[in-house]
Amino acid sequence: MDPDTLIVKAKEAALQVLLHNSRGPVRGLPRTAGWEYPEPYTRDQMINTLGILVSGHPKLIAVQRKVLETAARNQSPRGHIPSLVHDAEDRGASDTTPLFLLAVAIFRLAVGEPAFLEQAAQRALVWMDYRSPDDRVMVGQLPTSDWRDEQWVFGFGLFVNTVVYCYLRLLGQDDKAVTLRELMTKFTVRGGVQQRHVHEGLRLHRKPYYALWSYKVYNNERFDLLGNSLAILSGLASPSRARAIVAWVEEECEALRSQEELAVELPPNLFPYIRPEDPDWRPRYERYNQPGEYHNGGIWPFVCGFYIAALVAVERFRLAERRLESLTRLVQPARSAEVAFGFNEWLRAQDGTPQGQDWQSWSAAMYLYAETCVRERRTPFFEEIRRP
Repeated sequence: MDPDTLIVKAKEAALQVLLHNSRGPVRGLPRTAGWEYPEPYTRDQMINTLGILVSGHPKLIAVQRKVLETAARNQSPRGHIPSLVHDAEDRGASDTTPLFLLAVAIFRLAVGEPAFLEQAAQRALVWMDYRSPDDRVMVGQLPTSDWRDEQWVFGFGLFVNTVVYCYLRLLGQDDKAVTLRELMTKFTVRGGVQQRHVHEGLRLHRKPYYALWSYKVYNNERFDLLGNSLAILSGLASPSRARAIVAWVEEECEALRSQEELAVELPPNLFPYIRPEDPDWRPRYERYNQPGEYHNGGIWPFVCGFYIAALVAVERFRLAERRLESLTRLVQPARSAEVAFGFNEWLRAQDGTPQGQDWQSWSAAMYLYAETCVRERRTPFFEEIRRP
């Protein structure tokens, strides 16, 4: 089958996944995956907003409105958005509140309702103000509290702070956005000495990308594909740095393939992989996070969707087309379901086999978003963020 025809079929399948998952057994809210994860996980549902809105599907957009309104109703008294859309007591995630704010801002743009969920958004903004350990906009987190629930990301994490930057720009809080950008693009502290009034950043010496996380004299320099893709999409990375990040990713992935550590044409979510002899290896990884698996270098279709969008943002259009073709092939295999497109949760880097749940909503939603970006040669919603 030629690539164009396959992409058309994949788009149809992605919509089928989202429609199938749009009503689950928990209060009629969307389920997270087709046959497992019946609950409406907040972070997944918020990320789904991108694909749902570009699809233009009225039913899906109506369901997404319900999801956002339900999350707002279950917001804590201090403004925190729970980890499950319907469960006000399931708290503790570092990314649900910023993703809620981003989703609300994007939804407002798409439907033309600038005051949508204004009261909930204001409470969430106050909550996020208090998430900054030094009261300077940049937010901190505890380990395993963002989407990587089996990985140690501590202090100032790249992913969460890129999401914060995005919603600040979309919600018109430009002064805070400028401050956050200045803080994030500082070099990380090196040499084991923290000077007074010198803030640690996420920019690395001698490497084009941003650190996974940083806090005082500690940091982790492994490459976070999602965080760096968002840094490109949001404009946090300058155009020259964004192009350098993409070039570095493609070169490093070619090296991984030559070492038989990567079997597909798309990047792992994290690399270099963490190995048992490394100082950042944790005993629990032996069971859940082997090298090239899950959060330790697994291939996540939804993250690859963000990367493809980032390629469009830096105008690497031909490369984006090739990577979309690769993603189209990647979302075909299913782990257990008998379907033409599995849209699995994640795949093992070394052999490309699906290891997670089939018909994962954010895998389907971000496929739709990536395809739209490639076809239209633009990045809906993020262009508003990058605008001077």
